[in-house]
Amino acid sequence: MPKRYQINEEEVTMLEKARKENKNKNVEKRLKVLVLHAQGEKRAQIAEKTGFAKSYVSELVAKYCNKGISAIIENHYRGNHRNLSIEEEEALLEPFRKAAEAGQIIDVNDIKREYEEKLGRSIANQHGLIYYVLARHGWRKVMPRSKHPKKASDEAIGASKKLTVSSKKNWKILQTEQ
Repeated sequence: MPKRYQINEEEVTMLEKARKENKNKNVEKRLKVLVLHAQGEKRAQIAEKTGFAKSYVSELVAKYCNKGISAIIENHYRGNHRNLSIEEEEALLEPFRKAAEAGQIIDVNDIKREYEEKLGRSIANQHGLIYYVLARHGWRKVMPRSKHPKKASDEAIGASKKLTVSSKKNWKILQTEQ
């Protein structure tokens, strides 16, 4: 039979204090599980009150007793940066940043090529990865406003908007006839 994890009174006061300071509703539910366990509730009752599965209630209690409150409170998901760290990415982009500040036009393919050399493998199957890296470091694509090749000149557009005296008279005549 597995041992029952015990939570003493000092830990209960610490859990209550953590619940008061907490602002995350998911952490609040996990802390509530621990407080209910300390009060002697069975895991079926705790699961019913919190909406968790009984196995997850057991897992939370065991995690708390073995690893402490940080295992319950802290977010252990740090993002998906398996390729390079933020500092390595900044170091890689620094020469390109200096060139851009000097007024040169930077090609993303050059940055991608440099990134792949640093990794030692291709990132062709990771669609858009280089754009995510650039966005993470504050880069954005700057380009001139697009124009249609067959667009009329500004003078022609302005002339078509103006009504002539004769066209105004024709318009008024047409309005009065109706």
